[in-house]
Amino acid sequence: MNRESETHLKSIGYILWLFGFTGSHRFYYGRRVSGIVYFLTFGLLGIGWLIDLFLIPSLQRQANLKFSEGWVDYSVAWILLTFLEIFGAHRMYMGKWITGGLYLLTGALFGLGYLYDFTTLNEQIAAANTL
Repeated sequence: MNRESETHLKSIGYILWLFGFTGSHRFYYGRRVSGIVYFLTFGLLGIGWLIDLFLIPSLQRQANLKFSEGWVDYSVAWILLTFLEIFGAHRMYMGKWITGGLYLLTGALFGLGYLYDFTTLNEQIAAANTL
């Protein structure tokens, strides 16, 4: 697969893997259910997290087939969500200025917005990219 058709990068997956106990790399690659399981079990008590070190290339290939690119870059949005979510930066990046401002003022809706966006960000980006 050439560079232009990649929606999800392996390098970002490995960066998010460092925080694997939260399931962030699983959510990034569109694996919502296993992401929630990792979030609730600290990466399957670290065992699943270690195994994922070797599974990331496969997860990336599958995500690139599932999602299509557009004006919102998946990797940028995920980095903003992971590291600046409390400021609503990822929402503002996607043009969602009102909810981005609301996240900024409320600490990402008192933390609940964080898990909601982790589970739905890929779909939000896909919807924004079809506009």
